Amino acid sequence: MGSINWIKEVEKRKDDLISDLQGLLKIESVLDEENTSKEAPLGENVRKALDYMLELGEKDGFVSKNSGNVAGHLEMGTGEQLIGVLGHVDVVPAGDGWSVNPFEGVVQDGKIFARGAIDDKGPTMAAYYAMKIIKDLKLPLEKRVRLIIGTDEESKWRCVDHYFQHEEMPVMGFAPDADFPIINAEKGIADFDLVQNVQEQNEQAATITLLSFVSGLRYNMVPDKAKAVLDVKENHTELMQMFNDFLSSQDLQGQYYVESGYSIIELEGVSAHGSEPDKGRNAGLLLASFLSTVDLDNKGMTFVSSAVAFFFGDSRGRNLGVQYKDKISGELTINVGIMSYNEQEGGKFGLTMRYPVTFKWKEGLETLTKSVEEKGFSVANHTNAEPHHVSEDSELIQVLKNVYEMQTHQPASLMAIGGGTYARSLKSGVAFGALFPGRPDVAHQKDEYMELDDLVKATAIYAQAIYELAHEK
Repeated sequence: MGSINWIKEVEKRKDDLISDLQGLLKIESVLDEENTSKEAPLGENVRKALDYMLELGEKDGFVSKNSGNVAGHLEMGTGEQLIGVLGHVDVVPAGDGWSVNPFEGVVQDGKIFARGAIDDKGPTMAAYYAMKIIKDLKLPLEKRVRLIIGTDEESKWRCVDHYFQHEEMPVMGFAPDADFPIINAEKGIADFDLVQNVQEQNEQAATITLLSFVSGLRYNMVPDKAKAVLDVKENHTELMQMFNDFLSSQDLQGQYYVESGYSIIELEGVSAHGSEPDKGRNAGLLLASFLSTVDLDNKGMTFVSSAVAFFFGDSRGRNLGVQYKDKISGELTINVGIMSYNEQEGGKFGLTMRYPVTFKWKEGLETLTKSVEEKGFSVANHTNAEPHHVSEDSELIQVLKNVYEMQTHQPASLMAIGGGTYARSLKSGVAFGALFPGRPDVAHQKDEYMELDDLVKATAIYAQAIYELAHEK
């Protein structure tokens, strides 16, 4: 077999690659648990995105399979062993502030803009076209290759849980859902709530009562909006001036207005992925920090002051006694993805903790539980996904390193992340692109995009990688 110019093969198919990606990006495949059915367990649009990929594969001659309407695969090749490539077609909500339609796939300035462009529809389509190129060229394979398509990666991973209960586990594989070069370590992911324990007590007189507080949509997103409704008994003008001064001092945007006799305060932050909370500005925590300086009722003050005491300026768990770091995967992080409060029931913080490979989760949970109980909170609804680590000596990593270095002429260093990818679903799996070094990480942000040059380059890398992992030796 002569040398294959993988970039050239992608360039031949670039227009089709972009067109097929736009078709996928136009599907608003956000989890919709309020409108589910047996045929669409995660919502109709999520099912549409899965069907789109399966139908595309069938048209191009791949063997397709729908697994429980929550996952599926496209397969090629023959042989006993199976190589897996795991992508996902669900996306987080678009949010506000986009300069283009987030579900259109607008191409401009050498980029394709849409929710899911980089996380993870663009990389998934790149992996699909990588397989398509190998198939078009009729290259001999001694192993089967499956593009495994998930639909619940941004939530509870019910897709891959179901899939691997019913389908074959690949001997090795990768997830095109993070950064290049190679991510061989993923932190543990623990999601849980801190719930305010509300007890009957004699409220001290206060000029302001916190009626409600809302911020955030998902545990794994830094919230970019927060809203509080207040019953202000006196000094409206003074409170408004305090808030405007706060906005000015913190270089923030927000508004204060009165509606139906109640004061409403809204504040804007900056969204980011919950695995790296310091890349955003948490609107909920910022609003709580302001409210902690005013004369609130006891219950409301407990909520906002606890938010400040637990989390403000501390995404590393220091204030909760769980700060930790190791050489393999770095520091523990905590993101406050959801904050909610009402006058009757009190408040709740929805958290995601990303903890290092060597962190002892059970001991950490005990320490954290004791810390919050002292402030009148309890831990509830916790889930935990164990850390994932693949040795540098493995065949998988050695092949991927060689391919990456051949295609980019850059060193293929190994990395660890706080985000969770489908790689951890595999016994031997790593995250492999598609965000190149030096590119801004715009996943989960407004005006999310993928560079078209990067889309082409990633497709070429994936094509060679899949071929090297699966071809006849």
